[in-house]
Amino acid sequence: MTPALKGHLAMLCFSGLVAGSFALGSMAAQHIAPAALNAPRFLLAAAIVGAGAMLGRGIPRETWVAPWRYLLLGGAMGLYFVLMFEGLKTAPPVSAAAVFTLTPVLSGIAGYLMLRQITTPRMAFALAIGAMGALWVIFRADLGALLGLEVGRGEVIYFWGCAAHAVYTPLVRRLNRGERPVVFSFGTMLGAMVLMTAAGWRDIQATDWTNLPAIVWITILYTAVFATAATFVLLQFASLTLPSAKVMAYTYLVPTWVALWQVALGHALPPVMVLMGVALTVAALVLLLKDEHAALR
Repeated sequence: MTPALKGHLAMLCFSGLVAGSFALGSMAAQHIAPAALNAPRFLLAAAIVGAGAMLGRGIPRETWVAPWRYLLLGGAMGLYFVLMFEGLKTAPPVSAAAVFTLTPVLSGIAGYLMLRQITTPRMAFALAIGAMGALWVIFRADLGALLGLEVGRGEVIYFWGCAAHAVYTPLVRRLNRGERPVVFSFGTMLGAMVLMTAAGWRDIQATDWTNLPAIVWITILYTAVFATAATFVLLQFASLTLPSAKVMAYTYLVPTWVALWQVALGHALPPVMVLMGVALTVAALVLLLKDEHAALR
């Protein structure tokens, strides 16, 4: 299996795992402050990934050269998660997932500005289709709301979190100095945990941890193990083998995964008109994954 194919497989798993955090997060967001939810999830995720790194080839001393890199990366990812859970207080899970699919466009811009990665005409066309599908879902398939830019508060909040996520992807390649993905992820999670704890200390102290409903603890465990520890490693591995825009192309699968998660959790599917927008995001994924370089050869 080629490194590029491994990167694609990593991102396929990434998209399915990320989708679960939307479905569960929307159920937990009403019961706990975003910072209070994310601080323990990053602590637990860092412990899991750190243990995995130590059981493997260990954590070289050189990993801690320029520790500001982990604070920068951890800050970007921490901001993304805080704004995600804040947005999920009012945004429906599928709608929030559609906002997430705007990340490839933002990531392509960030990849060009930071790494001079060029977006080809085919990729630009695919990103445009995906953005159209995302906007159709975000505005609930309501053309009047789209023309009047009547977007929900939760979606707006989450959009800025997605902007932070888009910057994170090219930053991984820019700041990595040869560290293995699992080791680099460990440093990033430590940075996120430190910043999250410092910024959300008041919320952490104010939380009645002994009386939280079960869904909050389920969400913390799921997001720590699957939507953080696993996806951080998958995303960083893919970011080192694929262009930023193609890495984030897999976010176009997230609304589909979220719809399936919603059904699995006993919720209804979105209306058919909204699902048409979801179908457009899948079409965008297919276009983005076409190997243009092979075609040129």
